[in-house]
Amino acid sequence: MANGLERESRFTMFNDDELREVSGVKRVGDYVEVTCGCTSHRYGDAVGRLRVFVNGYLEITCECTPGCQEDKLTPAAFEKHSGRETARKWKNNVWVIVNGEKVPLCKTVLLKYYNQASKTANGSNRSQNGRACHRDEFVRCTRCNKERRFRLRTKEECRIHHDALADENWKCADLPYDKITCDDDEERASRRVYRGCVRSPTCKGCTSCVCFGCDICRFSDCSCQTCIDFTRNAKT
Repeated sequence: MANGLERESRFTMFNDDELREVSGVKRVGDYVEVTCGCTSHRYGDAVGRLRVFVNGYLEITCECTPGCQEDKLTPAAFEKHSGRETARKWKNNVWVIVNGEKVPLCKTVLLKYYNQASKTANGSNRSQNGRACHRDEFVRCTRCNKERRFRLRTKEECRIHHDALADENWKCADLPYDKITCDDDEERASRRVYRGCVRSPTCKGCTSCVCFGCDICRFSDCSCQTCIDFTRNAKT
C-alpha cells in the first residue's frame, strides 16, 4: 500500500478525509501515528511521533535529536521535555502539520477519542469498564516537605501522579500543570479534606472514590510491579 497509510488497522479510527492533509500519517495495529511537535522559543522545534489509540490514550516518541531516548511520553511530558516556556497547555502547544501548517492538537480530530474517554470518566465518574472513579491525592515534596494536590480525572493526570509517587526525589517544581514552587503555601488542613469524591467532598475513602486498578490509572508501558500485575491480570 503506497498511499502513505501503512498497514490498515482492523477498524477505521479516522476516515481518509479527516487525515488527508495531516503529515506523516500511518495506520498501525490499534493506533494511528502522525508527525507532531512542540516549539520552544529558546530551543526551537522538538519533533516527535504521536500515537492515537482508540481507547483515548496518547503517547509520543520524541525525535528532537538523533540520540534522544525519550519514548512513550504523555503529551504533557513531551511538552515539558521540549523546553516549552509556557508549558501546561499541551492541547494548544503540541502541534501537527496540516496542509503544511502547524496546527494545535485541540484544533484537529486527533483528540476525538481522548475527549470521549475524558468525558466518560468525568461525566459518569466511572471509567469505561465501570470501575470506581479516582479522588484527588497528595504527594509530599522532598525539598520543602509540603503536600501538593494531584487531580486524577483523566489517564494523563493519573500517570503524572503515578510517576510522582515513584520518584524518590519528587519536588514541587516537577508538578506539570500548576506553577507551584516550594515557596508557595501548602493547602490549609481544612481545604485538604476535600478530595473530589462524588458521594461526599470530605469522604476519606468509599466505593465511589477508591479504585484498586483500572485502565485509567494503570499503564502497560510502566515497569512497576503494580502496573505489571494489573496488565497481566487484565489479559487473563
